[in-house]
Amino acid sequence: MNSKVLLVLAVLVLVALGVALVVLQQKAPPSAPPANQTQQPSPGPVNQTPSTKPPANQTQQPPAGEGITLYVITRHEQTIQDLTRTMFLSSSVAKKYNIKNIVFLPINAEQWPDYIKNAAQKGQGIDVAWGGGPTLFNLIDDMGLIEPIDLDKHPEFKIVMDEVAKLPKTIAGAETYKVGSDGKIHWIGASVSSFGFTVNRDLLNRYKLPMPQRWADLGNPAYAVTLPALQLVGIADPTMSTSNTRIFEIILQAYGWDKGWRTLTLIAANSKIFSGSSDVRDAVIRGDIAIGTTIDFYGYTAQQQNPSCLYIIPPGESIVNADPIAILKGSRHPEAAAAFVAWVLNETGGQLVWLDPNINRLPINPRVFDTPQGARRPDLKKALEDVINAGGIAFNESLSSAWVTAVVDYFKATLVNAHDDLQPVWAQIVKAYRDKKITEAQFQQLVTQLTDFVTFTDPLTGQQTTFTLDYAIKISPKLASDPSIYQRLMNDWTSAARAKYLKVQSLLKQMTGG
Repeated sequence: MNSKVLLVLAVLVLVALGVALVVLQQKAPPSAPPANQTQQPSPGPVNQTPSTKPPANQTQQPPAGEGITLYVITRHEQTIQDLTRTMFLSSSVAKKYNIKNIVFLPINAEQWPDYIKNAAQKGQGIDVAWGGGPTLFNLIDDMGLIEPIDLDKHPEFKIVMDEVAKLPKTIAGAETYKVGSDGKIHWIGASVSSFGFTVNRDLLNRYKLPMPQRWADLGNPAYAVTLPALQLVGIADPTMSTSNTRIFEIILQAYGWDKGWRTLTLIAANSKIFSGSSDVRDAVIRGDIAIGTTIDFYGYTAQQQNPSCLYIIPPGESIVNADPIAILKGSRHPEAAAAFVAWVLNETGGQLVWLDPNINRLPINPRVFDTPQGARRPDLKKALEDVINAGGIAFNESLSSAWVTAVVDYFKATLVNAHDDLQPVWAQIVKAYRDKKITEAQFQQLVTQLTDFVTFTDPLTGQQTTFTLDYAIKISPKLASDPSIYQRLMNDWTSAARAKYLKVQSLLKQMTGG
């Protein structure tokens, strides 16, 4: 190859490199949110200081002329997010208010306050909060993060009030919206929730096990016969599931503090602990477990997908919730946010989302059952009637708000972190009793010690104490705000629980001579 050919080739290569460089420099950054925005972030340790900086690009305004992007912080799962986005963006409401996109922010519940505040302080305020239960919404409302429906300040919020007028004031004794001390509505229920457990009848029949009816039944020694090899009951880690947190709180309020924690301990001892409530539901549907604690719509979905599944509300031991939606302070588009909230509440809008056979939630607006789509879901209409007629406890939301952080953290430390010590000891106790190696009195003694509160040093006083109701209320705000107190108590509670379970195991060995 002569020198002229080599020279020509070299020139061609240099020209190609130059063109590529120009193209790269001129390529515009994307103006749309990244594709993975609506994916659940990887969970970190509960109550440790979370990253509260909004993810890059998530809170950026779209370029001029492209319309409004609404940002919605939510605890709703992907199925609800996807269908809502599709239906809303194709609606006349979205077109009227020039809303071109909705970005859902599926943030863990304990990170909501800092996440919302951080975004607002940067002028990148989140527009709407949706789903997660009254306790979470009362918490952020107490922090002043919710924008009340004040028509004097925001006349454009009238469209929300027009939809609220269609709702019953209460459902099964539960308020469908919250009126603050200022006399204004702060949040509105977008759907109705009950709480219970879903069973797989095929699996119960296979192992000749009884059908549970009450919360306490989930701690029945009968469900421990296959432990530790096979766990037949399933619950979710409360740090990862607001619905299971609410279930555990219901048990505490239904049974009282002492009996409630003993019940929770035995339920956890029987259970496989899943990272999320949808995992519990799916395990029941597949037949991996026989019983799982679920919110109602997970139970209805299980019934649709597997006819052997049945959702049960413990008679007189559950509650009905209105699952909230609210406009947030610092919203960059309050009028568009109000339009979205009103659409969610409307019987021809967002209330139709709940009727989807893959979602199966109970609508807050009864008029949805008068629509053609509602007429095709008589099962959901009957489910709502059953919930209303089931009866339940008078749930104290103020008490829940006061204790919830401590309840979640104590559960996490003593029943989740120490679970690999709790469950084997419980299995050994049940086996010894079934094999008649211990008496009924000895069995009860072991159960009492297994379910006792741990003793620990209070970091505030330096005194030895136990986890009383008063202590839970006192320490709850400290756990939420002081990482050093949180970490110390989590370590102490976990260590004390492990020591307690091993002590009970040692006592069992003394009783059996093993």
